[in-house]
Amino acid sequence: MKEALRLALRDLRGSKAGLRLLAVCLFLGVAALAGIGSLSTAILTGLSEQGQVILGGDLQAEAAQRSATDEERAAFARFGTLSETTQMRAMAATADGSQSLLIELKGIDANYPLYGRLRLAKGALAARPSGTDVAIAPALAEKLDLKVGSQIRVGDAQFRIMGIIAEEPDRVGEGFTLGPVVMADKAGVDATGLIQPGSLYTSKYRVKMRDGADPAKATASLSKQFAGAGWDYRDRSNGAPGTRRFIERLGQFLALIGLASLAVAGIGVGNGVASWLDGKRESIATLKVLGASSQTIFIAYLAQIILISTAAIMAGLVIGGLVPWVVTWLAGNLLPITPHLDVYPAPLALGALYGLLIALLFSLAPLARARAVTAASLFRDQVETVPRPSWPIVAGMVTIAGLIAALAIITARDPMFAASFIGSVLGLLALLAGLGWLIRRIAAALPRPRAPLARLALAGLHRPGAQTGRLVVALGLGLTLFATLATIQTSLNSAIENTIPKRAPSFFALDIPKDEEARFRSSVSTIAPSAEVVTVPTLRGPVVALNDRRVADMKDVPEEAWFLRGDRGLTFARTIPEGSRITEGQWWPANYAGPPLVSIDERAAKATGLKLGDRLTISVLGVEIEAKIASFREINWDTLGFNFVLVFSPGTLEAAPYTLAATIGTATKSEAAISRAVSNGFPSVSMIRVKDVVTQVGDLMRQLGSAIAVAASVAVLAGIAVLMGAVAAARRSRSYDAVLLKLLGATRFQVLTTQAIEYAILATILSLVALAIGSAAGWYVVTRIFELEWAPDLAIVIGTVAAGGVGTLVLALIGALPVLSARPSAALRAL
Repeated sequence: MKEALRLALRDLRGSKAGLRLLAVCLFLGVAALAGIGSLSTAILTGLSEQGQVILGGDLQAEAAQRSATDEERAAFARFGTLSETTQMRAMAATADGSQSLLIELKGIDANYPLYGRLRLAKGALAARPSGTDVAIAPALAEKLDLKVGSQIRVGDAQFRIMGIIAEEPDRVGEGFTLGPVVMADKAGVDATGLIQPGSLYTSKYRVKMRDGADPAKATASLSKQFAGAGWDYRDRSNGAPGTRRFIERLGQFLALIGLASLAVAGIGVGNGVASWLDGKRESIATLKVLGASSQTIFIAYLAQIILISTAAIMAGLVIGGLVPWVVTWLAGNLLPITPHLDVYPAPLALGALYGLLIALLFSLAPLARARAVTAASLFRDQVETVPRPSWPIVAGMVTIAGLIAALAIITARDPMFAASFIGSVLGLLALLAGLGWLIRRIAAALPRPRAPLARLALAGLHRPGAQTGRLVVALGLGLTLFATLATIQTSLNSAIENTIPKRAPSFFALDIPKDEEARFRSSVSTIAPSAEVVTVPTLRGPVVALNDRRVADMKDVPEEAWFLRGDRGLTFARTIPEGSRITEGQWWPANYAGPPLVSIDERAAKATGLKLGDRLTISVLGVEIEAKIASFREINWDTLGFNFVLVFSPGTLEAAPYTLAATIGTATKSEAAISRAVSNGFPSVSMIRVKDVVTQVGDLMRQLGSAIAVAASVAVLAGIAVLMGAVAAARRSRSYDAVLLKLLGATRFQVLTTQAIEYAILATILSLVALAIGSAAGWYVVTRIFELEWAPDLAIVIGTVAAGGVGTLVLALIGALPVLSARPSAALRAL
């Protein structure tokens, strides 16, 4: 062992060309994994540490369309200091009524905020809003050209802008909003007259608990005391659950991309080590002549690989650990929360472990071949048959591969998804390896072309020592990555462009008083007689029980059962809503007057295991209503009409206060006039412009696409390194071919042309294969993970793959240029 290590250290002073490729590949893969893991952990740590500020308290109780009773307020207050906020959508109009915009009206009390601080920009007239003074978000000031001192109207009240909000401490915890915030005190909200029976608003009660108090115990106590009252509880450990779920899922997906990048880099590691050890054959044979054992050879070169791998992994960890700082510096304003900048050992250790396992996995086979080099190869180097790895080596490789897969699955948030992802990557590698074998067999069976260069190129695909298998894997991986990225990116772009269907409404109108429907329709038709107005009754309430199982008692709600989280939009209808199709069960008759029935989205039912005839209980204004499931529906969400997960039978919800919601379809030129007319004539109605919503969704999707592209770029770089490694691994045998051809009269151009034909054949075949595999992979990601329509731009996808094929061909030829300068004397002496 000691002699082997001494030999390893001495040998490292010589050529390390192949090990440089190993170092580059490991560096890229480990940096990607460590960086993604560190950034995700930094954001989630920031969410946890700022939980009180994000939530606005240690404990929050939330209810829709009602305020707390005196008994409930007293119960909340016994745990500590209480703060009440009210939120609802509304319209803010300029003083002259010429412009209006959808806003989020937020009413605060004197105790707000319990944590953090409300900060207004320089020039504010007071420290906080009160009475007829309000503070507004910068976005509202920009869009309506407002400033401190300007007047705006919200509902029935006229307000003066006393300040521009610079910091709203609980902004992240409020979740997704459709408009900028207008902040008023309770008296200001009451003055608007917007809170009426049936109005869609949310009341939130935050508690700053006394020292040592446990929010979990307080939640359990309140849930028991007010069971069935429709309260949704949250504590400081999960201040922004939606943001946390998004970051966790995106982090897992990007981490798997990083792992795939490392797997791709592993092929480069194998090629680099093989090329390096191939150049050491004479040295190994000489050591065998001098008495070195196969075990000594194996340990010596394994030690060198581990030393170089450790250095590359450490460099990758340094870069990966710095990613949170770099991302915060470059794009901190785009992140949902300020990351907690620190060094996180867990993702770094995981990246290092992956890197080391990958290095060992892809180095064992080349090491086994190096161990088998005999002393006689000094005299018959090019005709000696290289034995296949022994069973212990194969068993070791299988064990390491199993450890990598198990580690990825165990540490994943969704083990099944991680397992399928890893299985797909392994399947792709196996498919490409099999394709390489098939190409060699077919090339050997084909008739020989008459053209000498074409004949030599075809022979190069199957001759002894041909690197066709490695080249197929390298080219196939790179081109498949290009195709997959192109299909995902173009599908995302298509989803952004086509989010608004041809017959999509121009506006959503909310909070229309039910006794004002006729006047509302008349107001719209006066401006745009051809406008299409569709109204539906709407109110809100949470699902509190499935059969006899309370939702509050469910410890782990499935990701797909999102309709169980918080309040849901509810409606009732006599006929099947447009855009829905019954898939199981039956719709009730139009004149139905029996016990409560409900129709539910089939995917929501599947996620929770519900069946026809099961019971579902909702809470409306604190009153629980139980209904039997009569049917499942398939909902076409792309219509952008009013689609409800839960639709109840007539007679179920009419007794509760409710308002109407409407979709308005009209020509673009009429939109501004309709918005002004509704804003001026119906102060309680909120007008949501569909294009504004789509713009926000499009921005989110673009950011998602950018994150995927950045993470996958590491895989592309690793694929390029793999290709160069495959070319380098073939350089030794090609040098002999080039020397012999030049001795027979071939020019350098002819030798290079021969290799160009060979690589062009492979690139053409693999481009077609990559197009098929990449399209399938892109389809899965777009339709199953992002749940979007698969609509790639085939022209761009084909062009990307073609450009990738040409690019890899050029890179392969550049890597093969050193073959042309091989010295005949040196090559012939080794024959």
